[in-house]
This record gives sequence, structure tokens and C-alpha cells, in this order.
Amino acid sequence: MNNATSARRRVLIVTGASSGIGRALALLAATNGFAVVAVARRAERLAELRDAIVSAGGSCATLAADVTTPETAREIVDTAMQAFGRIDVVVNNAGAGAFGPLLEQSEEATDGQWRLHVAGPLRLARLAFPQLLKNHGQLMFVGSGLARAPLPAYGAYASAKAAVRAAAIQLRRELRGRGIAVTYIDPGLVDTEFHVAMGSKISSNVPAVPAQRVAKAILRGIRRRSPVVNAVPLQTMGVVAIEWLAASIDGVLAKMPATPSGDAAPQARPAPAPPQPAPVTVAAVAAPIAAEPPETSGDPFEAALEPVARRMERVKLSPTFLRDALNAPGDLELNELAMRWAGMPNKNERAALHEVLDALTSAGYLQSTGDETWKVLRTAG
Repeated sequence: MNNATSARRRVLIVTGASSGIGRALALLAATNGFAVVAVARRAERLAELRDAIVSAGGSCATLAADVTTPETAREIVDTAMQAFGRIDVVVNNAGAGAFGPLLEQSEEATDGQWRLHVAGPLRLARLAFPQLLKNHGQLMFVGSGLARAPLPAYGAYASAKAAVRAAAIQLRRELRGRGIAVTYIDPGLVDTEFHVAMGSKISSNVPAVPAQRVAKAILRGIRRRSPVVNAVPLQTMGVVAIEWLAASIDGVLAKMPATPSGDAAPQARPAPAPPQPAPVTVAAVAAPIAAEPPETSGDPFEAALEPVARRMERVKLSPTFLRDALNAPGDLELNELAMRWAGMPNKNERAALHEVLDALTSAGYLQSTGDETWKVLRTAG
């Protein structure tokens, strides 16, 4: 594509684009005004994806490569620049699990999870940074509920995803003043090839959502420049509740042996003798919540504020003030709301309030209607 054409379209890079969330996002973005750079290891699937995008009138460049290889990040950036001349959004979606108890997993397994989920995405972010800075772009990292509520036998994977979440938060705070949005994505339990490839089963306790639903949530997060995208809010609330109850439910989770699927999983613990226990998966973490909701987690508004709770504590922004603001008639405007809260707000207080409003937008309470204005979609109860 020539530069004249690319100038009319923002350019989105998505890794892990050959299936699941990555493929769904590439297709959706391409039909919503983005030129797409799709990266994955399986060249034949990338070719199918490119044909589908082009047939729908979109633009797509592909790169068959392994994101854990050091030179791949440079190849991705070069592909985007040669094809479209710019980079606006980078979605670090490539991922795979390593099933097994943490201390029984090999160094190769644990190092591989780090390279795939942390080192590779940071390398790509570093090399794409000049373009993102120039275009006021966006970095996105796909995490997991296991980053907050690890389960037995998801050792290296849960640890790596916890690092992804921490890195996204760190970058969001470091780059906020430089015009680059950084988004952490909690996809929820998604109906993809992930668990089959990992060698684990998907529990029926919580329904897996289609990848297309997660892709739509990510695209909304791009449009709103959201700090957090909770693609399946109810599942995220369940995970948050488990995180709050961590000390009291460690014993319960520890007694839930994870069961591999029919294909033997590397490093998996042998299943106990019959009767076999029910398989434990990512979905299972939400099951206890339905039966025994914690006393402090019944309020969805409080759950929506949980990702920014520490920030609110530091600037003394109370949930009550925000609840009253949502329950009052009229739209919200950052300057006016900040003055109501802090009188003469400083830069840090304004930034904190903006993060909180973005979190409420991600949770569906608000809708961005312009530069620093929001429409109230639902009250806080």
C-alpha cells in the first residue's frame, strides 16, 4: 500500500493473529478503518486471514515469525513501516500456556513463558515507541485472570501474566504524559484453541465467550484509549473477589488438582486414582463466587473502581464522591468535576481523576463523548 492510502488509515499491529482473539481482532479492525499488520507463526493461516481482509475491502500485511525470537520485533516494525508507513496501535496478544506445578516445570518452560508474554512484547514496544510517540499511539497487553488469581498447575503461565499486568501498569504511568495510551486487557475465559494446545480442559462452570466478543471490547478500548479493558466484566469481578479473599481460600484452591485433557500435558501432575475430581481450569475460579459472594464484593460499582483503588487512596478521591457524581443529572466534564472534588486540582489530581473516569468507562458506567467529557450510561446505585 502506498503512503497516500496509509495516511487515511491508522495502523494496528496484532501478534498471535492466526487464531482466536488475534484473528478476530484483525478482521474487526480491518473493517473499521484500520490497516492491519498480522503476526503469527503459521504462514498458511496468515494467508487465509489476509485474503479474508482484502476480500472485505480492508488492508493487511502479514509476517510469519516467532515473537520470542529477538530479531522478530525489528521485523514487525519494518513490515509495518514498509507496508503502511506508520504505527498507531500495538496489541501484544500472542500467548500459549505451560501446564504444570511451578517448581516441577523445566527452566525451558518457565523461560519460554517469560520470553513469550513479557520479553517479546516489551521488545516490540521499545522498537515501536518512536512511531507511537509521533502518532499519540497506544500499547495494549493481553493478560489473564490468572494474573490476579493463580490456580495450581498454571505455574509459569500465571507468573508470566502477572508480570504482563505489572508491566502494563508501569508503562501506563510512565508514558501517560507523553501522549501514549497503555491498556491492560483481561479477556476472561475465551472459546479458542488455547486450552487444547496447553493440554487442559475448559470447565463448564463458567461459559467461555466467543473471541469476537473480546475483539469488540478491545476495539472499544482503542477508541476510548482505556487504561483497562475487562472484556467479560462479571468474570473479572469474580477474579477480583478471589484476589480479595486470597488468604482465606488458598486452602480451597490448593485442594483442587488441575486435570489435563486427553492429550498428555508436559510437566502435568499425574491424575489421582478414581474417583476422578472435576477438572479445574481458569473458569473454575469464578465458581465459588456464585455460591459464596464475599461481603465486600457485592457492589459492581466498587468492583469497577478496583483497578484504580490505590490511585484513589493516594489522592484521597472517595468512591462516595464518584457515586454521587454519576447519580446527579447531566454529563461529566473533567475540569468541572475536578474542581468540585479538589477545589483547585493539581496536575496529579486531574490525571488521577481521568484514570478513574476511564475505568468507569471500561466498566460501562460512562461513555466518552469528546475531549474530557463523558455521558453517564448508568448510575452507581
